[in-house]
Amino acid sequence: MRFGINSFLFVSPFKTESVKLFKKFKAWGFDTVEIPVEAPEHVNPEVLKAAAESAGIAIGSVCACMGPGRDLRGTAAEQKTGLQYIRALIDQAAAMGCPRIIGPLYSVVGKRGPVSPVDQKKEFAAVVKNLKALAKHAAAKGIELVVEPLNRFETDFLNTCDQGLKLIKAVGAKNVKLHLDTFHMNIEEKNQAAAILKAGKHLGHFHACGTDRGTPGNDSLNWGPIVKALQEIGYDQDVVIESFTQDVKVIAAAAAIWRKMEPKRDDIAVKGLANMHRLFRTSSRKPKAKATPVPALKLLHKPAAKAAKAPAQKAAKALKISKPAKKAVRRK
Repeated sequence: MRFGINSFLFVSPFKTESVKLFKKFKAWGFDTVEIPVEAPEHVNPEVLKAAAESAGIAIGSVCACMGPGRDLRGTAAEQKTGLQYIRALIDQAAAMGCPRIIGPLYSVVGKRGPVSPVDQKKEFAAVVKNLKALAKHAAAKGIELVVEPLNRFETDFLNTCDQGLKLIKAVGAKNVKLHLDTFHMNIEEKNQAAAILKAGKHLGHFHACGTDRGTPGNDSLNWGPIVKALQEIGYDQDVVIESFTQDVKVIAAAAAIWRKMEPKRDDIAVKGLANMHRLFRTSSRKPKAKATPVPALKLLHKPAAKAAKAPAQKAAKALKISKPAKKAVRRK
């Protein structure tokens, strides 16, 4: 299992120059970074791959940003735009050495409202058809598509684990899996641990988020059963912290973040990772600082250092010849 951080906590949009964040993430102890690619032209995948390798961190996932016009259940034009966008992400992920595309790979985020049973069937069929085509393209590139249910305030199409399993089973591709997120599950699931157990082998990605969109583990969620369920199903993929702050204005407005979740933005990442290690009972993989050689006496407390110097100083004095003795030697 690897622990990752979603870059939305620090920047939107992520662009090629944003790779400067990689070293910071690695220094904090993260194994992977999750990159939301809002537009394919924002990033150079070869540069991202090289920067990640240089920093010693993996690009674990690319997050699809399903904005206006990208809708696999929408109009013919919207479906075409959505397909083109996700295909581009698949190609970029392959070039980055990233194994998966994650997120709501079915519709525009924020599209919600009452849909008749007849229209629901039509929309479901359209998404299945489009995901099958994308899954085939992704499989040829060695990429997984991991579909995320969102809460009722962000979509009317896919809200629960059960609905997600129904969709990926209808697609019927080995590289199409389920992505669960504790923030959304806290709203939609009766029991998060039970949902994880039901997902089982189909679970391909996991977001660890605080119930307030802040620091996971510093919230009201009962994490014990969630961790136990992940361990029971043998989940060994990425656990990614996806949290938001007011610092990134566009994301704050989209996610309704109207107040500070922690005194400092970095606290969400640093404290969140520490909480994940504590909850999963794993050891921190934070790189150790190189030791600087220190003289032995400097390692001692000051009084002890003085005491250690005293015998050496006395011995040195004993070896010195007194002034009268020096004169006697000269007269000879």
